[in-house]
Amino acid sequence: MPKNGKDRTMESNADFLPLEGGPARKLPKGEDLDNKATVVYIGRIPHGFYEDEMEGFFQQFGTIKRLKIARNRKTGKSKHYGFIEFEYPEVAKIVSECMHNYLLLEHMLQVHLIPPEHVHPRLWKGLNRKQKVPVHFVQIERFKHNKDRTLEEHKKLLKAILKRDRKRKSKIEAAGVDYECPEIEGVNLPAPKKIRFD
Repeated sequence: MPKNGKDRTMESNADFLPLEGGPARKLPKGEDLDNKATVVYIGRIPHGFYEDEMEGFFQQFGTIKRLKIARNRKTGKSKHYGFIEFEYPEVAKIVSECMHNYLLLEHMLQVHLIPPEHVHPRLWKGLNRKQKVPVHFVQIERFKHNKDRTLEEHKKLLKAILKRDRKRKSKIEAAGVDYECPEIEGVNLPAPKKIRFD
C-alpha cells in the first residue's frame, strides 16, 4: 500500500473527481465556451406556430436572447423558417440534438446549429420591427374590378376585350377548326352606370 493509503493506479484510472479532499486529477480541456454556437436554425415551421408560440415552446430549454421568423416583406406571411439565439451554447446544442426531426403539428422540424462564423451580421436586422398587417389581395382586386369607370376607361377596356377576341379567333382558324365565334355585343354602348346598394 502507498504511504497515503490510496492506490495510485485506481486514482489515475478514475472517471470521477474525489468529493472530499485528496488530489484531483485534471479534466481534459474542452472547447472554449465563447467559440461555441448559440444560434439555431429551425426549418419547416408549421402554420400558426409563430413568434409567441415558438418563444413559449423553446423557453423550456433555457433563456432565449433573440428570436426571428423569416417573413415575406410584402404580405407579412411566414416563410416557415426562423432563428433562435440562446444565452448558453450548451442549451443550443441540446435543442439541436433533441428537436431535429421532431414532429410538430404534422411537420418534421429541421433544427441545426449555426457556427458563429456563419451567422450573417444582418441576421437580426429589423428584429423589433412590427410586422405589417397582411394585405388582402382579393379585396384589392375586387375593389379595382368594381370601381366606377369613365367613358375613356370603358373604351380602353372594350378595346382590350376585342383584341383578345380577334387573337382567339385567329388561333381557332389556324388550328383548322370550323367554328363560328359569337360576336361581342354592346361594343358601341356608353359606359354602364353602376347601381350602388348602400
